Amino acid sequence: MTHITPDIAAKAKAWPFEEARKLKVRTSGKIPEKGYVLFQTGYGPSGLPHIGTFGEVGRTSMVRRAFAALCPDIPTKLFSISDDLDGLRKVPTNIPEEGQKMLADHIGKPLSAIPDPFGTHESYSAHNNARLCAFLDNFGFSYDFKSASDLYRDGTFDGALLKVLQNFDAIMAIMLPTLGPERRATYNPFMPISPTTGRVLATPALEVKPDAGTIVVADEDGSKIEVPVTGGHCKLQWKPDWAMRKYALGVDYEMYGKDLIDSAKVGDRIIKTLGGRAPDGLTYELFLDGEGQKISKSKGNGLSMEDWLKYGPAESLSLFMYQKPKTAKRLFFDVIPKSTDEYQSHLAKLRAEDDAAKLAENPAYHIHGTRTPASSGGSSLSYSMLLNLASVANAESADMMWGFINRYDPAATAEAQPFLAILVERAVAYYQDFVKPNKAFRAPTEQEAAAFAALITKLHDAAPGTSGEDLQTLVYATGMDHGYEGKLRDWFQALYQVLLGQDQGPRFGSFVALYGVEESIALLQMGIDGQLSR
Repeated sequence: MTHITPDIAAKAKAWPFEEARKLKVRTSGKIPEKGYVLFQTGYGPSGLPHIGTFGEVGRTSMVRRAFAALCPDIPTKLFSISDDLDGLRKVPTNIPEEGQKMLADHIGKPLSAIPDPFGTHESYSAHNNARLCAFLDNFGFSYDFKSASDLYRDGTFDGALLKVLQNFDAIMAIMLPTLGPERRATYNPFMPISPTTGRVLATPALEVKPDAGTIVVADEDGSKIEVPVTGGHCKLQWKPDWAMRKYALGVDYEMYGKDLIDSAKVGDRIIKTLGGRAPDGLTYELFLDGEGQKISKSKGNGLSMEDWLKYGPAESLSLFMYQKPKTAKRLFFDVIPKSTDEYQSHLAKLRAEDDAAKLAENPAYHIHGTRTPASSGGSSLSYSMLLNLASVANAESADMMWGFINRYDPAATAEAQPFLAILVERAVAYYQDFVKPNKAFRAPTEQEAAAFAALITKLHDAAPGTSGEDLQTLVYATGMDHGYEGKLRDWFQALYQVLLGQDQGPRFGSFVALYGVEESIALLQMGIDGQLSR
């Protein structure tokens, strides 16, 4: 595959390259003092990784790949940081009941100090952190995992925390106007960890001692305690924490959602107060549900990672994340077939592309880089084609589908074409859950019935092994001969509505080649006889 040179990357219009060029300006095209350009993503380990985690790491990785093409001599790193020193605010409901009872005894304690309710790791956050790493590894992301608890405790953040303490009043002046009256009265950017209960304390500062590197607060029993702000004895409230982390690590690039714009602005002011420079980044739009409403975790309206992967391949989700990140998009089940078909189309072009400029604009490049998959997904079989085959065959399992597929392409097997096997399984699941319950067949009109009968005759006369393209020509010609000249869309819609029970469908000639000519003739006859619409 053609290599994308820095000259090509400098001109490419794809948004990851636009972001990469901003980073080149930031670094003046030189290696930063720390030795690399740092990308960062965050993760809250009170729950399992989700579709937002995938989107953030996936999109950030696309920018990182584009920057590597633009500035190949500048090393890069991606830190995926788990905020595991956060206190547990509430018991999650997606774990077994016994685990919920156990966690209830640890409300307020750092996630890294709470026993693992699953009994597999040394702490609750360690369990979820392992799930995060397995999640990212499964999708082939390149990253360095970092635990906030470790960074607080091993001294990595000590210098930055002392700077926050030295600038306590200035940071309070930034934060207080953003808070409501009640919170403003008790706000303290530092949250000491109680030496007696182990819980994270959200309590006012009674005394600030920059020279000693300590802060005085009231413990839960009301007694005064003096706590070092270093060494993991304190953590910061989340907005100062976010800013401090970017300052301490020298983060160059981090994305965030539109809902965090104000928080990021506050963080940028804190970074400037500490003497640092805020990172570059892209503000992405939030997802909408099937009704166009903002997706809410509490409402559960929308699509989870597990939902998408039940019905479509991971690559189709990567494509969805790639497309128009600054535009609000519906994240619902009906986007999966289209996204999968588009991914297959982009991948086919990527494999054949020898023009570097076009390659740089191909979404599949931003998903895979130069590591092009060995298979493009199984001959010419698109997800939509498989979905329609499942529909006509009323497929209950993938095994039912392979009989048709092997007749169409004898060399196709699940072992030889693993991506095709994934598509077959996903198409059957999508058909069973979304297509089958909503099928609405109708009987043909007299004009349509006559055209169907003529098509049956043409298919009878077709030579064995006639290609899908030639069969498509027969379908076109039949429509033209039966009053659909200039309105072939109506002709194909009639085929879909009568034979498939839906308004849209596959390229019909290719479908006949896949389903079988004799089977298609029988299907047309059933449509004429009204058997499908009963």
